[in-house]
Amino acid sequence: MPELRPVENEFLSLITSVIAENVSNEQFGVSELADKMNMSRSNLLRKVKKETKLSVSQLISQVRLKHAMDLLRSSSFNVSEISHRVGFSSTSYFIKCFREYYGYPPGEVGKRDLEEPQAEPVALSPVIKTGRKWNLLILMATGFVIVTTAVLFIYYSVSPFRLSRLEKSIAVLPFKNDSNDSTNVYLINGLMEATLNNLQQIKDLKVISRTSAEKYRSTSKSIPEMAKELNVSYFVEGSGQKIGNKIVLNIQLIEAASDKHLWARQYRRQSSDIFELQQEIAKNIADEIQAIITPDEKKRIEKKPTENLEAYDSFLKGINLFYKGSNESLNKSIPYFKKSLELDNEFALAYAELAMVYYYLDAFQTEKKYEVEINSNADKALLFDSKMAESLVAKAMYYMTKKEYQQAVPYLEKALAYNPNSSLVIHFLSEVYNIYNPDAALYLKYALKGLQLDAASQDSSSASYTYLHVSNALVQSGFIDEALVYADKSLAFNPKNPFSGYLRVFVLFAKDKDVTMAKTRMLRELAKDTTRLDVMVAVGEVCFLDRDFKESYRHFSKFAEIRNEKKLDVLRNEDIKIGIAFRKMGQYVKAEEFFKTFKNYADNDKSIYKDMNLAIYYANVGDTEKALHHLELFSKKDNYQYWVLLLPNDPTADPIKDQPRFKKAMEDLGSKFWKRHDEIKETLKNQGLL
Repeated sequence: MPELRPVENEFLSLITSVIAENVSNEQFGVSELADKMNMSRSNLLRKVKKETKLSVSQLISQVRLKHAMDLLRSSSFNVSEISHRVGFSSTSYFIKCFREYYGYPPGEVGKRDLEEPQAEPVALSPVIKTGRKWNLLILMATGFVIVTTAVLFIYYSVSPFRLSRLEKSIAVLPFKNDSNDSTNVYLINGLMEATLNNLQQIKDLKVISRTSAEKYRSTSKSIPEMAKELNVSYFVEGSGQKIGNKIVLNIQLIEAASDKHLWARQYRRQSSDIFELQQEIAKNIADEIQAIITPDEKKRIEKKPTENLEAYDSFLKGINLFYKGSNESLNKSIPYFKKSLELDNEFALAYAELAMVYYYLDAFQTEKKYEVEINSNADKALLFDSKMAESLVAKAMYYMTKKEYQQAVPYLEKALAYNPNSSLVIHFLSEVYNIYNPDAALYLKYALKGLQLDAASQDSSSASYTYLHVSNALVQSGFIDEALVYADKSLAFNPKNPFSGYLRVFVLFAKDKDVTMAKTRMLRELAKDTTRLDVMVAVGEVCFLDRDFKESYRHFSKFAEIRNEKKLDVLRNEDIKIGIAFRKMGQYVKAEEFFKTFKNYADNDKSIYKDMNLAIYYANVGDTEKALHHLELFSKKDNYQYWVLLLPNDPTADPIKDQPRFKKAMEDLGSKFWKRHDEIKETLKNQGLL
């Protein structure tokens, strides 16, 4: 690797000195460093990554550890004192990080210095060294990494966005009940759920969702076969039974690719020690695969959900029914959760799960019956444990029930911080950023993360929808070829998925811009089910884009008639196109009605598209100045979808598309979109999502 240029040396010298000045402040992180450097967070991340191949967090950690090494060599402070002087609140966590970076614990520094003076770290991550050449050993190691990476890239490039197998990725398979007493199943399932939940809270791990693992409860597939489907490096297998007041649990950790048993242990504990047992299992597994557990994660894992074992037993019976998912089992779970709360009225997890039961009972109902119950139980969960992911999810569910999605987002994002492997939270976030609070970049991020954790769902239908989400998110961010791959995968899992074929038509249109072919393809989709209102509108849309206004009017008018008959308040965003089609057919009074409903929709639109919708409205009622004003306001927005770039070819823009201000606004939108596209690609690569 060549020497750093003088400018780079100056930047790295400055940034390391700023970190060193704040090294004892454990709260000093990326945001604080960006402020000190007078840089935006994104610019700092890019600059540090470019010059050092490290993330900013890694850089800060390395500076802390190098400072610790200097103190160990030159001061009389003990390890505990030094850990706090370099910004580590936990001595054990400091020792773990030090060992991983240097290859030996801090207590051996004096001895190592006598044997091997000034030993260098063994970590392969680049270390900041200004003004020096890299030695031959590091050059050789770098060359090996480059060659290895190239080989792996070729191997994993079958699919454009194939998710690489992470080193610390794990699936917890359903535990087996070894007892002849089937009534103990709820306990064994509860131990599996607790093991899974504890592991999911460790950010250094990628933990496959329970729904993906559940698929293999009665499978005959081998470990390597399951590993290929789930894309993981390790499996946890478990079996157990309850004998009197004792729990006997057998746990095995298996290396996925080779089916090699790395570790096996039998735990014999009193039932009263069930929480310590759950914590011990998670810690043993994490230690075996060298996953870092932060001090905060350790606190959350070690926190007992309740001191009342009878309450916890009732809770486990309720949660066992809850995960069966049917309305019948959800209703049956309620008495168990209520009993657990009678026994312990501060049982936060029971309140949270009860709120979730009510949410799912209401989820697909027009008339919501349980809004009060969802809110009251969520509030009690937060009261007794505000740092538990389930409490935050429960409160988010309340806001989603009320359709106040913006209010739900902070709770969901905080829940994800506490449980970074929660596929449920990731699913909700992807839904919010797709439909209710549109943000193309965040939608893609969470859709891909969901694919990582739900690599193989319970059935082909669920998998089909997972891939559908990813395809939709990809096309919205401009990844057209990749979106087509996942649309095809969605159809491969379920050829009858009612939305995948429909989405595929739009992806193909984004790719070839052939509106005539899009019309032919969409008519085929409508022929599969002529009652589909969404496809009926989509046919009207592509005919509209093709300026076949007669056909567009035919499909739009049929949709409008059905919507009116059934008193549906849906797809109001299409009313401007419907109005134009009616006007083209000479039905001016009806056209005005649609323009009016679209204006009402645009005025109440809380998304980033409000100004774009108003621009389209004013363009088609003859107010060019207002139309261009709102379009210019919209051009200052970010994270909009790919379809915005097709506006110049849309008949809705015909009245203003030749205006210089229109062309300038579209040029700005296009430039910003593709720049953002490249940034998204780089960011997702750095996060291991691409």
